Amino acid sequence: MSEGYRVPAGPLEREQEIKKSRFIARVAPVTGRDQVRELVAQAWRDHPDARHVCWAYQIGRPGSAAEAAMNDDGEPSGTAGKPILSVIQHKDMGDVAVVVIRYFGGVKLGAGGLVRAYAGAAESVLSEVERVELKPKAEVTLAVPFAAEQPVRHWCSQHEATIVGVDYSETVSLTLEVSLEDLTALQSFCEAGQYHYSSDSLAG
Repeated sequence: MSEGYRVPAGPLEREQEIKKSRFIARVAPVTGRDQVRELVAQAWRDHPDARHVCWAYQIGRPGSAAEAAMNDDGEPSGTAGKPILSVIQHKDMGDVAVVVIRYFGGVKLGAGGLVRAYAGAAESVLSEVERVELKPKAEVTLAVPFAAEQPVRHWCSQHEATIVGVDYSETVSLTLEVSLEDLTALQSFCEAGQYHYSSDSLAG
């Protein structure tokens, strides 16, 4: 059974000033590129006068991420996105994006100074953001009589399972997302009610 991994519990923002430049760092949980694009777009909406909005993200399990990317947004190559991503990769956290907004203060930091500034900005939010455990889940389909729909919904509410699809025909077909650790309990529940059960795929 695969283990879960930690993800940010929610968004957080921290600000630093380095040689008159402002570095505003934001961290947020993400599960896809569209969410990252929206975070970057929101940063520009909030700070239209900023000089740069640099970012990096990692989706999936830490150490074996399904996807990762970074962007320097006009800063010298390798001085912004790469140090942000490097900090992310050392934090044992998945499904995470960090956006750093920079207001130029008139004093050039140099390549080394920029690397330290962007890495420090990323560190400031990643070290403080609360984390939650993302438990791996299975997608399960149940075929039950109409009278059993409410008992199934009640079971889901007790076990933090999510109903992601319902199809009504001669019976009720419910598609659930259930944590792997609750699968045995679900199987017992189904056997007791003589409900048809099939596990389609793993998610997470």
